[in-house]
Amino acid sequence: MWVFTQTGYISVVDKGQHAGYLTARSRDKQSLAILSEIADSPIEFTPMADYQYRTVVKREHLTEFLTQQVETLNYSNFKDQIWDTRGDDFHHACGDVWVAMNAVKDEEAQEWYANAYAKRASLRK
Repeated sequence: MWVFTQTGYISVVDKGQHAGYLTARSRDKQSLAILSEIADSPIEFTPMADYQYRTVVKREHLTEFLTQQVETLNYSNFKDQIWDTRGDDFHHACGDVWVAMNAVKDEEAQEWYANAYAKRASLRK
């Protein structure tokens, strides 16, 4: 599972090594800081791995982290919020993800946008 929050980006997987535990990974230490603190689990540096940082947490600690993220959500625009909390580089990276995911609109949405853009173009003539 990929999770984007105002505090960062993590990838969570079940490596099946320990029942009830998940591995949370990130490409920057800051993204794991709050989860690591909640779980009282150290962040390991794994420079040769796809994700350079990881921590192993109980499922309930991930649930607590996600619940905390939801309960403290108080912004109306995620991209603006991450600019404030994580800065320019993280904001631009999330913008790239937004653009990539925009390409997977379903057929109804694609058709609506195509018609709206065609209508707008015809009004400009």
